[in-house]
Amino acid sequence: MTVAIRVIPCLDVDAGRVVKGVNFADLRDAGDPVELAHRYDRAGADELTFLDVTASSGNRETTFDVVARTAEEVFIPLTVGGGVREISDVDRLLRYGADKASINTAAVARPSVIDEITGHFGAQVLVLSLDARRTRDDSTPSGFEVTTYGGRKGTGIDAVAWAKEAADRGVGEILLNSIDADGTKEGFDLELIRAVRAAVGVPLIASGGAGKPEHFPPAVQAGADAVLAASVFHFGPTDAIAQVKAAIRDAGFPVR
Repeated sequence: MTVAIRVIPCLDVDAGRVVKGVNFADLRDAGDPVELAHRYDRAGADELTFLDVTASSGNRETTFDVVARTAEEVFIPLTVGGGVREISDVDRLLRYGADKASINTAAVARPSVIDEITGHFGAQVLVLSLDARRTRDDSTPSGFEVTTYGGRKGTGIDAVAWAKEAADRGVGEILLNSIDADGTKEGFDLELIRAVRAAVGVPLIASGGAGKPEHFPPAVQAGADAVLAASVFHFGPTDAIAQVKAAIRDAGFPVR
């Protein structure tokens, strides 16, 4: 049986407010996370992703009270990331109402934390958030490198190789964020999606660049099992989720 494609709004949160920028910079206010979560739940979103975008760069914990209030408003799976560094952080997020935890910077710094978290909770609990950008030289075989601290710091690590290592270590899903496409509303980075899809078998969530419903089916065609976006939902029409699902369905892919 073919698995339905998931449509996932993303709540990028800074100081308790949802924000959105371009290429992970120039953030502007997009609303209250609890109100938006409630709206998207009612609008037919399959899941929600809550990312505290300055937790790692500010060397602090995720805003747990906002997570708890958001979890109370939704009845669909909630993934939370930002500042997740070890087993205790995941445990606390789950206790506050998250269904899954997303990890990025800490996993790059210490990859074995993936083994520790998935060994303790199971693969289904952990999502690797991989923020990738194109390299301007031949420093990485794939042409994409991993970035950390909310896209602020390059690592020189090949993004495709890192995705494969994380999958081999047991991560349950990969949230693939294109730094170059983020917030541009010009469409997903299909080359990046194809490259990672060819290297891993775990579910792949495509993120970065969606600006209209017709941008989503090509990402699925490129290998995404789920599509995640922010701007098109925060600043688009109230029925944007329904429009995206219709576009994916009309392209011949199953949706919920």
